[in-house]
Amino acid sequence: MTGGRGRALAALALLTAVAGAAARVPPAAAQPAATAALPAPVAPSKKEALLAAKARPAAAPAATPPRKVGAPPPPVVSLYNTWTHEWLALDADARAELPPPETVARFLRCHFTNQPTDMDGALAKTLRAAARHFKKDRIDVVSGFRAPKYNLMLRKKGRQVARDSQHTQGNAVDFRIPGVDVKTLEAWARRLRLGGVGVYQGSGFIHIDTGRVRYWSGT
Repeated sequence: MTGGRGRALAALALLTAVAGAAARVPPAAAQPAATAALPAPVAPSKKEALLAAKARPAAAPAATPPRKVGAPPPPVVSLYNTWTHEWLALDADARAELPPPETVARFLRCHFTNQPTDMDGALAKTLRAAARHFKKDRIDVVSGFRAPKYNLMLRKKGRQVARDSQHTQGNAVDFRIPGVDVKTLEAWARRLRLGGVGVYQGSGFIHIDTGRVRYWSGT
């Protein structure tokens, strides 16, 4: 009796120990699952890349801006100052306005002193009229305003300038038109009877002013 009870107690102790060990082992579901390794991507061959590029749709061409439709720009007469190498554009339309007087005065200023003065408005109109008459778009201006001290200096050097030149009063301009004979230009200017007309055939220009009507020739 005593021996049988002892064996029973020993068996019970063994079962209790096994049960405790089993309780300490985590369930299989709680163990982290192993992650399957993914194969490394394989770069496409040159032929595959070329075929893929051909299969892609072509990009749409950029939209072409609409062309502007309108009247052509008005023709102009370009005045060129042979001393300052500046240009002044005049609208070739005889009915169009001329540049502001101060702009014309600046363009026709004395090249020696850089001094402008008020210029007679008839001069710019006459230059435009000459270009229109001969169907030219350029006029070379040889002289506009001439400061009195510069005029006096030229006289002392024996140049062909008057003592009280109309240039010193802002009433004269010397010019030529490329491609037009100077005698032909002089004849046209005389018909205007605007004022004085001088021709300098050797130098290739004419003089016009708004003083009294008179004519002369120089070299």
